[in-house]
Amino acid sequence: WVSGEPELRLLLGLLAEAALPAPALFWVGLKRNASTCTHEEQPLRGFSWEGVGGGTAPQEVPEALGRWVQEPLRSCLTARCAGLHLAADPRDGPSWGWKE
Repeated sequence: WVSGEPELRLLLGLLAEAALPAPALFWVGLKRNASTCTHEEQPLRGFSWEGVGGGTAPQEVPEALGRWVQEPLRSCLTARCAGLHLAADPRDGPSWGWKE
């Protein structure tokens, strides 16, 4: 999971070094359960980090991590995942954002 800006910068740097074709979408553990609604006022819009290895992922995230390429669908009925989207041409806008 990505709990802060330093981790996000590290992840973005590693992906840049890998020279992957863009646009690209990577699932990094963001999920919204079927019983959880979309919350537009929250940075992760109601999504939360899946725990890794039985651990508990942090639920609070900095506002700076609330960048969405496309707002998620408003729902309280279906489980959804979101991934880290890397833009094809960062000159046209932000180089990253979350995408359902």
